[in-house]
Amino acid sequence: MSERIATVTRNTRETQITVTINLDGEGRLACETGVPFLDHMLDQVARHGLIDLDIEAVGDLHIDDHHTVEDLGITLGQAFHQAIGDKRGIYRYGHAYVPLDEALSRVVVDFSGRPGLFMDVEFTRASIGRLDTQLFWEFFQGFVNHARVTLHVDNLKGFNAHHQAETIFKAFGRALRMAVAPDPRMAGQMPSTKGSL
Repeated sequence: MSERIATVTRNTRETQITVTINLDGEGRLACETGVPFLDHMLDQVARHGLIDLDIEAVGDLHIDDHHTVEDLGITLGQAFHQAIGDKRGIYRYGHAYVPLDEALSRVVVDFSGRPGLFMDVEFTRASIGRLDTQLFWEFFQGFVNHARVTLHVDNLKGFNAHHQAETIFKAFGRALRMAVAPDPRMAGQMPSTKGSL
């Protein structure tokens, strides 16, 4: 399998974001988005997904975090789509259950080429630090639309909102790791009966 690395830049009047991704990395993150809790969550994705991420982000945080969080999801999705290539020889599907104390989340992903987000999460607080928990949906919606994946995110239990979010992002990273991993039995083959994804 050739190198699965991509760099994507998104420049708008609201945000300027560059994401460089290595799907076969060591779990390293270099980023400062201006949204500290989001940085913490992206670190979970990198570490548990064994994905290297370099993120430069400047957004209109004087308004609120919405545009930065949403556009990071979009740009990360675009980088995944470029880095994954034609998807030959990958597992395609990934899933993970991750607990953190009282919280438990399940994330399932399919690199199907069909965007779809199905998220069943009732956060117990409206914000974590200053980050509005509604923005997690915006992040994942941006990601699935541009990575062209189907993503199911379910928080099965938990009463600490920080724990809820952390189990979701850790499970997201591990599900991505499983889905994009080379499958030695599918070497060079398209993981679809249609012949394309």
